[in-house]
Amino acid sequence: MAEWEQIARKHFEEQKKKIPSDWVLDNDKLEQLRGAGTAKEGRLIDLQAAKNSGILDSNEMNITENYTARELVRHLRQGTLSAEKVVTAYCKRAAVAQQLTSCLTEIFFEDGIERARWLDKQLRETGKVVGQLHGLPISLKDSLHVDGHFASVGYIAFLKQDRPKGNAALVKLLLDAGAVLYCKTNIPQTMMTCDSENNIFGRTLNPHNTKLTAGGSSGGEGALVAFRGSPLGIGSDLAGSVRIPAFCCGVYGFKPTVDRIPFAGQSLSPWPMNWMSAVMPALGPLANSADDLSFLMEVVTKLNPWRYDGSAINLSWRTLDEPRSKPLTIGILPEDPEYTLHPPVRRSLAEATSALEKAGHKVVHLATDAKRSAALGARISYQYFSISAPAVADFGEPFVASVAKGMHPFSTGDFPVDPKLDIPSQFTGLNMARAAFAQAWSQTWQEHDLDIVMAPGASCTAVPHDTFGLPVYTVMWSLIDFPAAVIPFGTASATQDSEPQKAIVDFVPDYIPEATDGAPCAVQIIAPRFRDEECLEAVGIIDKILNARQ
Repeated sequence: MAEWEQIARKHFEEQKKKIPSDWVLDNDKLEQLRGAGTAKEGRLIDLQAAKNSGILDSNEMNITENYTARELVRHLRQGTLSAEKVVTAYCKRAAVAQQLTSCLTEIFFEDGIERARWLDKQLRETGKVVGQLHGLPISLKDSLHVDGHFASVGYIAFLKQDRPKGNAALVKLLLDAGAVLYCKTNIPQTMMTCDSENNIFGRTLNPHNTKLTAGGSSGGEGALVAFRGSPLGIGSDLAGSVRIPAFCCGVYGFKPTVDRIPFAGQSLSPWPMNWMSAVMPALGPLANSADDLSFLMEVVTKLNPWRYDGSAINLSWRTLDEPRSKPLTIGILPEDPEYTLHPPVRRSLAEATSALEKAGHKVVHLATDAKRSAALGARISYQYFSISAPAVADFGEPFVASVAKGMHPFSTGDFPVDPKLDIPSQFTGLNMARAAFAQAWSQTWQEHDLDIVMAPGASCTAVPHDTFGLPVYTVMWSLIDFPAAVIPFGTASATQDSEPQKAIVDFVPDYIPEATDGAPCAVQIIAPRFRDEECLEAVGIIDKILNARQ
């Protein structure tokens, strides 16, 4: 066995042992929960795998099924739910999720339950809560530093380094707010693909259909939240890494304006953050309700994040007029002719548009315009990536399949800026191209007096592993730092969308009706930079219409 395999296996087995023996399922039980050999094989949510595991009792099922994060915090602060019971319930459900989907990396359930007991004691003895998130369990993407736990980001070489000493800025803030941390979640090798697989923790599976990708790079968060093994998760998003797992796994996700959530204190790969001077990543929430996206943003931005991270923006969450009396004006992003939508995505967007019009909102069908197209935004972004990052280094381990596919086609043609120029000249040209792209969208907002734009999250739903392709419909907004959220809406249907569709460009999946039947669909909601509050206000309004929540 090669050295890298020994290191990977040792660490994986160490984490596996951190699941209490009473919560470990034998192989026969796991096969039963997966529905092996049945028509629903791998459809863990439809099969009610968590309930049928026998690991959670009825009260724990109720806690993990029937409360939003905001509701949990209200009960925890009132003392009508104990932190220990809530955290234990989510640890159990996360343990089941891990055994079925490989969504976790670092497991510290024991630490979480111990902290929950301490929080209960504080409330019992003093009558006071510890912060705005008192007792709420929160899961974290693997890249975030948690004192004493690895942040390997899927690289075996990182396991040879010392464990991080100290917490990431957001981790410090969450702990000060009374949150309970209990696990970290899986990511892709390099954190630059849409399939969350690496040589240490394996491949994360989609709980809606384990034959499909959970997305990336926050795929572990998407799977865990969808399985309801976490009431609220934190991912990071550079090109769509919160939004893609959100729509692949049928949950809500939000990429805020960069640095509204403190970002410092992470393992970043394959390059350090200060190389990423062009397209910047943001931390953002994944949840099972639209309101919980706002809840997380409200709490974090009101706790002076700039005190935790000097790069964070000192801008508390703004309270908007409630309820909104004026209908929304919604621009509908046109389908990019290079990146045509799969039929379920096209249908979902059309049905959402129709529902919003019927509800009295103004819909503007934006014209196709090459100056602000998804394809152009992606090309600018990927040329930035190609020159601001070194080639993926040889870390002494093989590449997983999604990484081994190689560079995106943007590295071989259709560059926005001549790649023969020196790097400073390329950056200058790209900065000008990005400014023009941002201005084109600013003019669009002004011309139509838009509140938000509604767009697909991708050309496809979740697709078979290692076939996802390019995140053109998400990276275009990251390029100009517009906040964007995903709302799950509808499902793919081999009956309604029965015609296969071949991709017309490289690195884009074909549409295979039978393969994606039943996969979640979604819409993406976008607002201009620093209008995060308006974006999530619109998300709440739209979600109530599309998903019939009162």
